[in-house]
Amino acid sequence: MIELKEISKSFGAKTVLKKVNAVFETGKNNLVIGTSGSGKTVLMKILIGLEKFDSGEVFYEGQALSKMTPNELRLLRTNIGMLFQGSALFDSKNVIENVMFPLDMFTQKTRREKLRRVNEVLAEVNIKDANKKFPAELSGGMKKRVALARAIVLNPKYLFCDEPNSGLDPQTSLVIDKLISDITKEYNITTVINTHDMNTVMESGDHIIYMLRGEKNWEGSSREIVFSDNENLNSFIFASQFFQKARQKVMEEERM
Repeated sequence: MIELKEISKSFGAKTVLKKVNAVFETGKNNLVIGTSGSGKTVLMKILIGLEKFDSGEVFYEGQALSKMTPNELRLLRTNIGMLFQGSALFDSKNVIENVMFPLDMFTQKTRREKLRRVNEVLAEVNIKDANKKFPAELSGGMKKRVALARAIVLNPKYLFCDEPNSGLDPQTSLVIDKLISDITKEYNITTVINTHDMNTVMESGDHIIYMLRGEKNWEGSSREIVFSDNENLNSFIFASQFFQKARQKVMEEERM
């Protein structure tokens, strides 16, 4: 579990986060949604330690992030997996080398042990016959699968996904959503996802936080969001035709 208490952050005179309180639960897909400039990207950077907060505190399993020793921070980083928006694969490394990179960085395993683990996670994300291929030879969906395999190769307790469906077609997006959801539940990971994708919201939103101008404006589940009376939230989500259809479907199920 990760908990945020009164997190605030400013860049000069511009306040980007205002006393944000949130709990991201283990074994759930925790989604952070909001328009560009809402503060969700800065929030994720703070969660993974890439950005310092001005006030408040972040707790990992009750342990304050700001009070961790260098060794404790290093241990935490080995327990964090990150799926970047653009996949962020190394162009000069093939699939095996990309996925193996965290094992090279943070473990003393033999190459045979590393290869065994790499093959395990590649199977987990349903990648076959692509081990020796380079990123330029892969489709967008395949790149995301490889990046997801790399994110989980260290058996992380925490998985952070920044716009995991960016640039993907709807069908591939569904596959990536399901992979993330299945991995989260199978390995009981605390997963935090920044997304604009309303399909992800409806299919994977165990817990959703809506950010507006640096503040938490609403939170609930994918089912609760359908019946929200929050005007700001509704203005944001109903811009999606998919969401309008999804809402109609849920409401019809409620009447049955």
